[in-house]
Amino acid sequence: MEGIYLKKGGKELACGYTTGTCAAAAAQAAAVMYFTGRAPESVSIMTPKGIRLTLEVLEPFCRGDYVSCAIRKESGDDPDITNGVLVYAGLTFKHIDDAGIRCGDEREGFNGDGLKARNFENKMTVDIDGGKGVGRVTKAGLEQPVGAAAINSVPRRMITDEITRVCEENDFVGHVKAVISIPEGEALAQKTFNPRLGIEGGISVLGTSGIVEPMSERALIETIRAELSVKREENKRLGRDIVLAAPGNYGRNFVSERYGIDIENAVKCSNYIGELVDLANELGFKRLLLAGHIGKLVKVSGGIMNTHSSNADARLELLAAHALMAGADAQTGRRILACVTAEEALGILREDGLLPNTMDIMVRRIKYYLDRRSDMTQIEVIVFSNEFGELAKSAGADDFAREFRK
Repeated sequence: MEGIYLKKGGKELACGYTTGTCAAAAAQAAAVMYFTGRAPESVSIMTPKGIRLTLEVLEPFCRGDYVSCAIRKESGDDPDITNGVLVYAGLTFKHIDDAGIRCGDEREGFNGDGLKARNFENKMTVDIDGGKGVGRVTKAGLEQPVGAAAINSVPRRMITDEITRVCEENDFVGHVKAVISIPEGEALAQKTFNPRLGIEGGISVLGTSGIVEPMSERALIETIRAELSVKREENKRLGRDIVLAAPGNYGRNFVSERYGIDIENAVKCSNYIGELVDLANELGFKRLLLAGHIGKLVKVSGGIMNTHSSNADARLELLAAHALMAGADAQTGRRILACVTAEEALGILREDGLLPNTMDIMVRRIKYYLDRRSDMTQIEVIVFSNEFGELAKSAGADDFAREFRK
């Protein structure tokens, strides 16, 4: 594949391609091998992003009406744990007589979105499933229904399109069963969000653009959306309207130890506080409890909704401002601004007897900006530090926390 590059932060970073692209390319190669008797050395595939890729075909296998090929996943400069894995497409062909399909018959097949649909105009159907290393959905709220292979709709459509195109070129009439396998997927899944999302037995076959952009924010935000969607379905079952979120594992561990809340109840939102609020509103949550470390959440007290250090910092500047509002003198403000970490600044505030008042002011400002961002979701906040424990919380935080101990 020729290199595809993206300029980000003044650097030129190599892009890769998704597991969905690999599955579709492997399916194309297997279909070509079925009709020609030999596997192509490479295949050309157009991604939904409009970028054409030429990918090497690996591990060809043929026995009767079954063919299989693999494509090696490449993630470019993105730190993706699936980089280098082989994605296999195994195709089983049944001609019209073997499949029992007749033109005008009332049987139903499956289209590329995994939805039932009649497909008699082309006199062929494609059915897609997951094999070894591809996870299976066990919880409602994800894109695919419970029981289905975790192969999302865009990859399903790509796989179907590639198989259909090759079959039409060869005047094939019948049914094709495509099974996508990623042998390393079951082990890799333990390093992903899949177990928490209710996807068991392997990884997901993903991709909306077909291209992996290095450190893609879109992918992270879509993971937050997926977690929230699962929580929404759980809420329907439990009869509640609340969700718990934390930027990272510190927050999730804190609420577990301090409030006795099952850590699995918390959605991990990383640096995307603003997007978390937007998605909570979009998905209809009435209430949101956000618990996080001061190093992240103090930024929100200044209206910073993406807390990654490359986007904005101002931790110490904001702490100094809140301390001044709490009665600190200029010397204390200068000492805070000279600190390296928020935890260090907290020590100064405690020495000067200003910690409780400063934290109360900070939490009020955090809630002010979160409320401005939210259209309908009521948000409460808990802020803590590693050294000092719970620092402050908004007025309704305890009531929200009790919801998760029921």
